[in-house]
Amino acid sequence: MGREDLYMNIIEKLKYLSETVAVAGFEKDAAEKVADLFKGYSAHVEVDRFFNVRCLKKGTDEKAKKLMITAHLDEIGFLVRSIDDKGFIGIVNVGGIDSKILLAQEVVIHGKQNITGIIGATPPHLLKAEDAGKALKISDLYVDTGYGGEELKKLVSVGDTVSFKSKVSVMNDSKASGKAFDNRASVVCLLEILEILKDFNHENDIIFVASTQEETSMVGVKTASYALLPDAAIVIDTCHGDIPDLSKDCSSTPGKGPEISIGPNLHPGMVNKMFELGKEYSIPCQKMVEAGDTGTEAWATQVSRTGIPTALLSVPVRYMHTAVETVSIEDIKYTARLAAEFAKISSIQLEKLA
Repeated sequence: MGREDLYMNIIEKLKYLSETVAVAGFEKDAAEKVADLFKGYSAHVEVDRFFNVRCLKKGTDEKAKKLMITAHLDEIGFLVRSIDDKGFIGIVNVGGIDSKILLAQEVVIHGKQNITGIIGATPPHLLKAEDAGKALKISDLYVDTGYGGEELKKLVSVGDTVSFKSKVSVMNDSKASGKAFDNRASVVCLLEILEILKDFNHENDIIFVASTQEETSMVGVKTASYALLPDAAIVIDTCHGDIPDLSKDCSSTPGKGPEISIGPNLHPGMVNKMFELGKEYSIPCQKMVEAGDTGTEAWATQVSRTGIPTALLSVPVRYMHTAVETVSIEDIKYTARLAAEFAKISSIQLEKLA
């Protein structure tokens, strides 16, 4: 497969998964779609009661160790909290969303049918001087669908989910922009790892988990890691891509490979092995120091049951938690390759690392 074919393959998967809606806590439909993609690589695929998608790729060792590779499939979004008589919808956020990005944003309300709406903003001509430049609270915003209240209430109910309306755009052939790349870019990594390993006879059992509710409570990975009790885990998530005025201490450069985190949340043996593999296979990597909570599923996975040795690989994404998250296709490829090379190591090697 040539470079252009690989790029298109990854971009098509990104488009498909980005345009799938999975607001945290409401992932059932997305889980079924991801399960179908996993079934192309394994007969051992299941969706659990929290809608985590598990895919087992069996190893050749009868006393195989278990390596879990996880990436969350949920996304930030909203719930309908009110509908007034004029048809304006009040919303509440699910996950961390900065209200400054929301004015004049297009969204989709997922009621009895999908309805497009816009988050309204008072025109600057009508703002009072003391209100100009103020950031509004999400509770002050409303969604306008064009429907009147009576008609809208037949289609939309309090508690329905609301997602960003955003199409994936390809930028300069090597980057893509769209919604929910945090963390669908990493779910694409899981699929790419499966593709790399499809004809490789690895010793360890590898369990791929597309987990749920990371944006709110991490309950998906908590339950999955408790149930599976792997011998080691690789968490794949996104990190902040560099932008003007953002410190290099908290961001990484898109196109230069995955960020490998170092700190008390991560297992030193696994981290060192990641850097060794990166050097051995000429896979570019970036280093990030995390002195405490990484803000990812690694934090929950590490302390499951009696503890799971954990490593964290992060794909740099610019403009995180917006409708225009931007990722380098190269970084998805590099991250998948690095995780796949780690998955190929022997049971004895994995036991010594962990």
